[in-house]
Amino acid sequence: MARQTRRHLWRDIRVQLPFLAWLVVLWMLLWAQFTVLSFLTGLVVAIFVTRVFRLPTVELSGRINVVYAALFVVQFLFAVLRGAVSVTVQVFDFRRQPGTAIIAVPLRYADDLVMTHVAVVSSLIPGSLVVETDRDRRILYLHVIGVRNHDDVEKQRAGVLRWERRVVRALGDPAQYRALKADQRAGLTGSTKGGAR
Repeated sequence: MARQTRRHLWRDIRVQLPFLAWLVVLWMLLWAQFTVLSFLTGLVVAIFVTRVFRLPTVELSGRINVVYAALFVVQFLFAVLRGAVSVTVQVFDFRRQPGTAIIAVPLRYADDLVMTHVAVVSSLIPGSLVVETDRDRRILYLHVIGVRNHDDVEKQRAGVLRWERRVVRALGDPAQYRALKADQRAGLTGSTKGGAR
């Protein structure tokens, strides 16, 4: 029994290692000190936080495509810049008010991790904000500005689905990536209709 508990503990630590590393880096950035003492205190705080305030273990996909991840970062920065310019233009266009809508976007490949990434990316790009998530049905509800008709709504929905595909390419697990490739071969990735796969 003790051996199984020890094995479970080591598996838990291995799965939580990226999160622990991120907490240590965050601690060092918070104090703006990159010293051995800062690293050690950050490690102690990270272990304390993950042990005392336990959350369910997040199963990472174990797959990172460096090329798609780098492309994702560049596309994201460009989208933030373009979104900021678009919102600025809409705010200073006194001739008309920018239209707003709350849209539902059924995700196709999302597990909890991918859904979280898509929600964060969609909220960080100016002009849209996730207001609700339906985890069971894998649906994101977004408040968006700059919509005037049904075509604009579909364009926004297609944009969120495009971010989901980018996240899956960069970080998705192998099954999600295979499903995405199969849908691309079948020509299904361009459609915004329908729900989850």
